[in-house]
Amino acid sequence: MNDSRNVSDPVPFDEETWQQLPDYLSNLPEPVCLHVWGDETAGATEREAARLARMLAERFPEKLSCRLLPRRINYPYYPVIGIMVGTDEASIDLGLRIIGLPIGFQMTSLIAAIQTASFRGQTLEPLTRLKLRKLLDVYQDDVAIEVLTSAEDEAGAVVAKSAFGAAAANERIRTFLIVTDFFPEAAQRYSAQYLPHVVINKRVHYDGALEEEEMIRQIGIALKSGQDTAATT
Repeated sequence: MNDSRNVSDPVPFDEETWQQLPDYLSNLPEPVCLHVWGDETAGATEREAARLARMLAERFPEKLSCRLLPRRINYPYYPVIGIMVGTDEASIDLGLRIIGLPIGFQMTSLIAAIQTASFRGQTLEPLTRLKLRKLLDVYQDDVAIEVLTSAEDEAGAVVAKSAFGAAAANERIRTFLIVTDFFPEAAQRYSAQYLPHVVINKRVHYDGALEEEEMIRQIGIALKSGQDTAATT
């Protein structure tokens, strides 16, 4: 699908940003590999996503690597960045995805996803991880969290950190951060009037900042709704 937002200039990564990144990436407990699905010849957005992944891998070779992969038929939007724990030779998919180019505040979301993958979800509070595990043990169902956000949505980066943590902490949860600057039709599809907008299992919608406790509650509502629907069909 074509880019909605025109990306004519390279993604800004100034010296101040590079100076701050070691504080977040130099002490990761496990290496992380960025898988980038897209076609660099299809447009500036996909080209810049690949360039960003290469730049990070080159700057932090002991902690980060990347793989550039072709488009897949099961993704409606590109680029897609998968944040995996491991290296370009062997990595584990924890279910963390960024759809679109992480610009503005969503660069913070990318860094949070890298940290979350490396720490395998321990960025969440211990009580949150415990409640999530109990909830999923009760309902025995998978969870898909979609976070619709934008470059200027600071709260979206906060929500993304919790949602990525949930996915990294439990193999039955997957989190998709969608940067709607490039795909406004995604926000239109869910009638999202406010960002961040969170959709859980395409059943439960939530507008605004989502703290860990509220995230668990919303996941529980989605799981119960799915169970109730299954019981009546």
